[in-house]
Formats: sequence, structure tokens, C-alpha cells
Amino acid sequence: MLKGIPPILSPDLLKVLMEMGHGDDIVLADGNFPAASHAQRLIRCDGHGIPALLDAILQLLPLDPYVERPAALMQVVPGETVETPIWGTYGDIIRDRTGLSEPFEEVERFAFYERAKRAYAVVATGEGALYANLILKKGVVKPD
Repeated sequence: MLKGIPPILSPDLLKVLMEMGHGDDIVLADGNFPAASHAQRLIRCDGHGIPALLDAILQLLPLDPYVERPAALMQVVPGETVETPIWGTYGDIIRDRTGLSEPFEEVERFAFYERAKRAYAVVATGEGALYANLILKKGVVKPD
């Protein structure tokens, strides 16, 4: 344990967050996402939901201020009638941690998969909400 580090962040996840550079993507994948087959680097966070991980990650990881939308959601497949209340939860967390009020782009399912394959890492979670996958683009850590 370390002071100031949220205990939900494992050593492996902390290492990946440190290794990432400006513009690198990290995927927070729900329990249905094909994480193992899509990840260059796979981090297991089974048993944890994405909101708690997102809140902890954003305490350490800046989002990219040089892109219009530094967070991406997997778009609901046309014709499906799935509610996505978790997206509002994500928005609240991002707003509280970064001040961004409109951080999201919606990415078509297969385009999201392709983007996930190019991401620096995929974090496999136990999140049970449908369409709960999220991509974050890392920004620059500015000196104090």
C-alpha cells in the first residue's frame, strides 16, 4: 500500500498508467467484452465495476485536452433497446475529476473493437452493465 494511491488500483494497473504516454488509449472493458483476444496488454480487475476504477484512475491520469472528446463509449447497436444509465455515471465522474462536461464520443461497435486492439492496454473488469465499455485517451502531466 502507498499513501495517496487508491487501493483499487493494482500494481499492474499502476505500472501501465505510468508507462502510457500522451495520446495513448486505455480501455475499461465490461464483463462481456472480448478483452483477452483484443488486448496488447491485458490487466485483470475481475470483481470490480468500472465506475470505481474510473474514479480511481482519474485521480492519477489526465485526459487529453488536445482532442475534442478524450473518452469514447461503445455505441448501442441500432435496433437494440438497451438503457445505458452507466454512461451518466461516467459523465458525473469525469465532470467531477476533470471539469469536462461533454467528454464522450460514441463509437460503432466494430470500430470500437478495432480501436481497442490498438489501445495501449485493456482492463478487464467485472462490470455487468451492458455497453459499459469506455476508452480514455491520456493527456499530458503538466509540471506544477
